Amino acid sequence: MSKLDTWIDNKIIQNVFIWFFLFLILLSVIQAENRVSSSLLIILLLAPSVYVNNLFILPFFAKNRIVFFLLFILNVLLFTIIAVFLITVVTNQPFKGNMFINFLGVMVLALIFASTIKIARDSFTRRQQEKEAELKLLKAQLNPHFLFNTLNNLYGLSVTKSDKLPSLMLKLSDLLRYSLYETKEAMVSLEKEIHYMENYMELEKIRLEDQTEIVFENKVNDITKRIAPMMLIVFVENAFKHLSVSGNKKNRVFVSIENDRSQLFFKCVNTFDSDTFQIEDTIEKGKSGIGLLNVKKRLSLIYPEKHTLEIQREKNEYCVSLSIYV
Repeated sequence: MSKLDTWIDNKIIQNVFIWFFLFLILLSVIQAENRVSSSLLIILLLAPSVYVNNLFILPFFAKNRIVFFLLFILNVLLFTIIAVFLITVVTNQPFKGNMFINFLGVMVLALIFASTIKIARDSFTRRQQEKEAELKLLKAQLNPHFLFNTLNNLYGLSVTKSDKLPSLMLKLSDLLRYSLYETKEAMVSLEKEIHYMENYMELEKIRLEDQTEIVFENKVNDITKRIAPMMLIVFVENAFKHLSVSGNKKNRVFVSIENDRSQLFFKCVNTFDSDTFQIEDTIEKGKSGIGLLNVKKRLSLIYPEKHTLEIQREKNEYCVSLSIYV
């Protein structure tokens, strides 16, 4: 990023530029002798209302329009009264009705202008973040270590001429096809996402054989519901990646998925060796796969305030619970 881009993206510089632009407009519009001080006074009176609106009131525009408009009107009236009172005190002028009406109009225009800029800037930022998240998804659609291990295991099965080889190769083919082509869509059906997880877990069974108890519970009653692709598989990848390698006890991976009319419920539980492995340090960094940080980012972008993610560590088990409104 160039130095110019850094300056353009700086929010403080953006705010200073906008207020300076407004100052120039007021300077050319106001007819009073002390135009500079009058322009500065108006900006100082408008600024608190604008920032209260942008920081605390504008977020309600997407949540509850009625609450937003009520708070917007209250904000306009409150700061207009305060501004007119301060103007009468500073200038020693008597209160006039047209003074209140004129400043009320200026206040409404300023808030609409500020809100428009804020919404446009947030929308641009969100689109940029979505593109970055999508790029990370494309770069890490398939764990290369998983693919390498799977190919080695399939080679071993081919040497022994196992009857499992054709079906497992078909599963790997489906998995590759999904990760390379289906993920180009913004949303995919639950059926495809579940099928992808099933293929992945079946291939992991080859590698782990009898070392791990693998259970997948599918209780979804509406597979036509749509979800962002590769959203759930990350937790399943991490579950297998962080299994204990000590061999002292049998590992366990439990995955369940179900839904009702409006929500999808996903749970992933895996065992790990707490004595030799710090799971939080590795899973947060996302050394392979998409990584938990990127999943959280995608969830916040695609399902803002429409998801709940809980991650718990109890003794030698790591549990991820995710609910999404779909």
